[in-house]
Formats: sequence, structure tokens, C-alpha cells
Amino acid sequence: MSGPGDLPEAAPRRLESGSFSSGLTVPDFAACLQMGLRPVGLVQGFCAMQWGWYGAGSPYMRGMSPYAAPGGQGTYLQNWYCPHGFVSAEHRSWGQNYEQTWVEDAWLAGFNAAFGRMVEEAKEVGAHGIIGVTDTSRPMPETNIAEFHVLGTAVVVEDGPPPPGGEPWSTYLAGQRLAKLLEAGFMPISVIAVIASVRVWAYCITEWLMEGGALGWGQTNQSTQEIEQVSEAHLAVRALARDHARRQLGHDTMHGTTVWTSEREVGSGDQVLECTLRGTRVRRFKDFDPMPAPRPTVRLS
Repeated sequence: MSGPGDLPEAAPRRLESGSFSSGLTVPDFAACLQMGLRPVGLVQGFCAMQWGWYGAGSPYMRGMSPYAAPGGQGTYLQNWYCPHGFVSAEHRSWGQNYEQTWVEDAWLAGFNAAFGRMVEEAKEVGAHGIIGVTDTSRPMPETNIAEFHVLGTAVVVEDGPPPPGGEPWSTYLAGQRLAKLLEAGFMPISVIAVIASVRVWAYCITEWLMEGGALGWGQTNQSTQEIEQVSEAHLAVRALARDHARRQLGHDTMHGTTVWTSEREVGSGDQVLECTLRGTRVRRFKDFDPMPAPRPTVRLS
């Protein structure tokens, strides 16, 4: 067995300092150390959330047209009416786009529960912040249950004071993107993630254009035209997601925003649109202050 003198000089220091886990890549880890952030552990939170389906007319559905109700309620309801002037079992004379507030509330509750558990883990290791946060949500097959998983790397600011109130800050950013944010004079406060959900209940024109089916007299769709009901729903779901995020931001701003919209067909021309918006809530704490150039760790000469 080799003695201590056979080890590289840095090895005893590394072994004596204790172990830690990290979700950072090598470049992000190097940038983290350059900024004076010391990783102390990989932290995560999990939640399984169940919610039921509520149909039209339930107390969970409240809306106003166009995209936002007065008072910042952020609800959406828009009606569409048949221009043909007749009704039959095969002919949809009425349609509606509406915000599914119960889906949004349940999603936010699940995300906040998982996020809160990640923060609690960070507190246990004495972290000042959590960087490189990732979050996923996915439905469990054949159930109305969604799983939420939030993960990040807890860090300590070298020679820095603990965060106000002992609550670690968090950010989706890591590496050079985080370094540039701090260099510009902005401090991350917390990650923000919201979802907006809009149900498209198709009327006759939308069903005809989406499905290419026949109207009551056997006419097929051979035209090229915009599907206005679906277009309005896409505009609305993105506007709702932005409104939800603004209410969480307060007087702060958002950095590194990503927007993702998914579509799910639930019937002939009927759809559910969900827009997820993520970003880091930031606050200015100083003027622009360039960071010193990093020192090379490997020399070629």
C-alpha cells in the first residue's frame, strides 16, 4: 500500500475536505469556482400531484374576453358561433376557447411542492444558493397524476454572508451565463415556472378545417385559410403564461426565459394547448463590474 508521500500534493487536501455531489458540467463547475461559488451538494425535490377533470360550467371555469379580466385575474373565455344558421347532431353550431384554471393551479401546486423540498435540502447543507436548476413534469400513464422533479446544485458564496432570512436564492443559470449575469450587476432571486392551459372546443368551421371532414351537405375542405379559433387560442395561451409570470415577478425582471407550447388533440378539432414559461427572477444590486479574466488551469507550453 502506498504511503501519503506517494500521493499528489492536492490529493490529501481533496480527501480531507470531504465529498460532495454536483449536477454541473466541467465548464460550469470551473466557472462556478471562478465566481467564488463553492458547490456543497446536489439537491432535489419531488411531488406526485393528482387532480380531476372539470367540464364546462364548473365553478373552476371563470372567464372574460379577450385575454385578461379586470383586476389581473388572467382568465380567458372566447365564444365562436356557426355562420350557417342551422343545427344538427353532426353540425357544431357553437364553440369556445377557455382557460383551464384548475390545471394551472394543480400544476403550480405540484411544482411549488417539489421546489420547496429542494430548497429545504439546500438549507440542510447550509447553501446560500442553488444554481443550474432543472425541472421536469410528466403525466403517469392512464392516470390523472403528474410527477414533478426539481433538481439543482447547492452552492456557498465564499466569504459571503448568508442570504436574507436564510432562504437560498435559485437560478436556472450556471457557468458563463450566470457569470455574465453577475458581471452585469444582477443577482438571481428565484426560479419562476408557470403554465397556462387553454381548451379549444371546436365549432363547425374549426372542425371542418382541422379534420378535413364534410359539412352537412357533403362539401369537403379544399381551401387554404387560417384556422382562426386555433390561432386565437395560441395567442391567448402565451399571453396568459406571460401574465402569470408577471404576477410572480413583482418589480423584478426575468432573465434567460424559455417558452414551450404543446398541443394535445382530444376530439374532432378539439385541442388542449399548454404553454410553459420558465426563467430566473433577477434584481439589480450593482452597476456593471467586469470580472477578472479566468486563470488557465492547463498550459500548452
